Amino acid sequence: MKEYSIDTKCIQSGYTPGNGEPRQIPIIQSTTFKYDTSEEMGKLFDLEASGYFYSRLQNPTCDNVAARICDLEGGTAAMLTSSGQAANLFAIFNIASCGDHVIASSGIYGGTFNLFNVTMRKMGIDFTFVSPDCTDEELEKAIKPNTKAIFGETIANPALMIFDIERVANFAHAHGVPLIIDNTFATPVNCRPIEWGADIVTHSTTKYMDGHASCVGGCIVDSGKFDWNKYADKFPGLTTPDDSYHGITYTERFGLEGAFITKATAQLMRDFGSSQSPFSAYLLNLGLESLPLRMKKHCENAQKVAEFLNTNDKIEWVNYCSLPGNKYFDLAKKYLPNGSCGVVSFGVKGGRAAAEKFMKNLKLASIETHVADSKTCCLHPASATHRQMTDEELISCGISADLIRFSCGLESADDIIDDIKQALEA
Repeated sequence: MKEYSIDTKCIQSGYTPGNGEPRQIPIIQSTTFKYDTSEEMGKLFDLEASGYFYSRLQNPTCDNVAARICDLEGGTAAMLTSSGQAANLFAIFNIASCGDHVIASSGIYGGTFNLFNVTMRKMGIDFTFVSPDCTDEELEKAIKPNTKAIFGETIANPALMIFDIERVANFAHAHGVPLIIDNTFATPVNCRPIEWGADIVTHSTTKYMDGHASCVGGCIVDSGKFDWNKYADKFPGLTTPDDSYHGITYTERFGLEGAFITKATAQLMRDFGSSQSPFSAYLLNLGLESLPLRMKKHCENAQKVAEFLNTNDKIEWVNYCSLPGNKYFDLAKKYLPNGSCGVVSFGVKGGRAAAEKFMKNLKLASIETHVADSKTCCLHPASATHRQMTDEELISCGISADLIRFSCGLESADDIIDDIKQALEA
């Protein structure tokens, strides 16, 4: 039988009930799991057997949902985390530590930028930020002998730059490092970065995957394709014995397909405890079932809104990659042929003050730090998610002081546009 389509996988993957078992993924709301003997539990602690003993590390509900996302992305192993921030922290810290270096796109989400540029620098990891539009020559200048990964977003939040995944993946592999892609805005419905060469994929499941602003969460998916053993000296955490687990070498015990996620679970989740709750995972799973339908509507609404804004004389500029003439139109056709996302960025004539006044007069759309769910919302990033950045850092991220991030929900496109009209008139 041929492989199921993405629409079917969103419904069927990750969980197959047996005879008389729950049709829906059950919520296993338990911190601990009972065993008959200490020997049985000891095998779990030594990673010699598969099973559950404490939900900080693994939980059946979370694992079933992670397995669904893993299949959607075309990976070999996945894990849920408490947030998208935790997913990106784990994805980097699993292979980079004090004294190491990472290259990251300068256009990434402001929270991720601060995580890398401030918090993880305090952990001793150095970051070089390059434009997502950078040339191979600029990447060559950025890479160092201690570089452990390159990081980017499929669609930058909120600048909406499109990352050239295949080109950067080829560059990363030529230098013996993995490419990590945050695929939050596109979701696997519109782009599967692993098919273009990405090695690790992360998500803030809080956004389109959940789709209803109900729970915060994240996910990491491993492609299982990066050969850690080929560069064993560069990735000792995966290729040399782990003393905290009786000398296990992850690539030997779990192969390339399972080493990365097993280490992230056994070490990082054990020590940082950034686990997603079973109930949040259950709600996330409900969101996944309607993801293809919702993404289609989000993209349709965003396209109509972008076209309206593009012809309005009160608008200074519009950025939506599916608009003909957009800087990223050709890359979007390559990586996002079925649509990108429901987010449109634009500037109102009159700059920052006009942007703030426009947003104040919206009635249907609400001002929120959130984005990418069923309700239309908007944000002025320079005043909110990116307010810690300097003007120079904002410019490098592709964010101007007048930029409005407008997330088109699932309402009628006509109603969304009417709301924009009246706010512009006000």
